[in-house]
Amino acid sequence: MSTQAQEGFLKGFHAGRPAVTTEVFAAARAAGARTGYEILRDRVTGRRRVLDLGCGDGLLLELLAGPPGRRLAGVDLSPQSLSLARRRPALSAAALLEARAQRLPFRTGAFDACVSHLALMLMADLDQVLAELSRVLAPGGLLACAIGAGGGGTAYELFGELLPEALAGAPAGRRMPALGDRRARDPEALGALVTAAGFTGEPEWETATVDMSGPPERVWRALSGMYDLAALDPAALAALGRTFHTRAVAVTGEGKDLDCHFRLRVLTARRP
Repeated sequence: MSTQAQEGFLKGFHAGRPAVTTEVFAAARAAGARTGYEILRDRVTGRRRVLDLGCGDGLLLELLAGPPGRRLAGVDLSPQSLSLARRRPALSAAALLEARAQRLPFRTGAFDACVSHLALMLMADLDQVLAELSRVLAPGGLLACAIGAGGGGTAYELFGELLPEALAGAPAGRRMPALGDRRARDPEALGALVTAAGFTGEPEWETATVDMSGPPERVWRALSGMYDLAALDPAALAALGRTFHTRAVAVTGEGKDLDCHFRLRVLTARRP
């Protein structure tokens, strides 16, 4: 699948759901009561010039906007997501640009840090993306990325059982293409790419599991934001949601929460 086709799919999906990542993960908390966004925020404490790669609707940038004098920038493929980010008062002075990660519109050494929440793993030409990040980070600059490492719990098990049948009749042209570079999901391979791009030493890794459990209808709203479901028309998606809810209640009991969690790998690397 070409880079153009992958990016076209992502732009089309986020045109319809421009805040989907925030909708799913803004309230999903790991041990210590921090979200994935807050983990990244804390990684770049004290850094003055910060870029958010794949900034979406701007939630992470808003969390970063607190310290006086901090300069923020965000790039994303989706103009609809960026439009939402521009509505956040805290980001009135931020540079929010529609751009590809493979060719960032910033000068060399423009930033002290770069963060990215569940976006790096969706990007093709990863060698070029990392080369660009190395270029725009100043000496001593910090890269902190959250990479998805899969879901778990009863909700994901049930979703995995129902999805193949739901997709069986979907038009091939609407199905999700293979997204990103598979090496982004392999810590060893990604670490080697980061080092090759000019970052110093071995990257640091932290694994965090965020809790997305709740009533079946709330869990379904989160799972319905998965890219796989772009292949379904509204009627088919609604039917799948009803089946999911019925099966979930049968498993957990009426009025009980459904177990659902998602694992993040957080990479931190530094420029020499």
